Amino acid sequence: MKVGIVGSGSVARDLGRGFVKRGDHVKLGSRSPERLADWVEEVGDGASAGTMEEAAAHGEVLVIAVKGTETDSAIEAAGRDNFAGKVLIDPTNPIVFDADRRPDHLAYGPTDSGGERLQRALPDTMVVKSLGIVNSGQMVDPEVEGGPATMFVAGNDGAAKETVTRILADIGWQDVADLGGIEASRELESLCMLWCRYALPNQAWHTAFKLLR
Repeated sequence: MKVGIVGSGSVARDLGRGFVKRGDHVKLGSRSPERLADWVEEVGDGASAGTMEEAAAHGEVLVIAVKGTETDSAIEAAGRDNFAGKVLIDPTNPIVFDADRRPDHLAYGPTDSGGERLQRALPDTMVVKSLGIVNSGQMVDPEVEGGPATMFVAGNDGAAKETVTRILADIGWQDVADLGGIEASRELESLCMLWCRYALPNQAWHTAFKLLR
């Protein structure tokens, strides 16, 4: 499968490695794609880099991996038409940081979320919120004591969630729970804040959540 990742930070790079390992052809998109040369060389066959617009055009399935408060500008840079009719995985969290650069609060809520805003901005795209509740290094092949950890999906399109659930299984998530429509992004983004409250001060980077049922 062709996967386009709009973004070039740690989330984009770690997920890109996971997709390539799955056998996909991945293009990371950046405003400065030349800075991704080392990543492309490291990952090897199946990995490439380009502009945000090139990455969005490349992908049959897309991932948006930018700061959660900057998705609007990323959509414009990637070209709105390049998202139409595609599944878009959204691991972003619209976190506002305090003066010391620590996570302080979410920009939207409690009656809105980044996931919902993304879906409203891209009405012809099947947005699926997922993966944003763990450290980027745990998004692929998560390793936690007491696992397997649970990953959640939320979105308005059932077929899109099935596609993302299959992808999650391929990159190591044995337990996936469907939370319903995209409005469940409110709880998932709050769950990221809960992760930050515990994991950051304790440097517990392998922290994840498990749904007991």
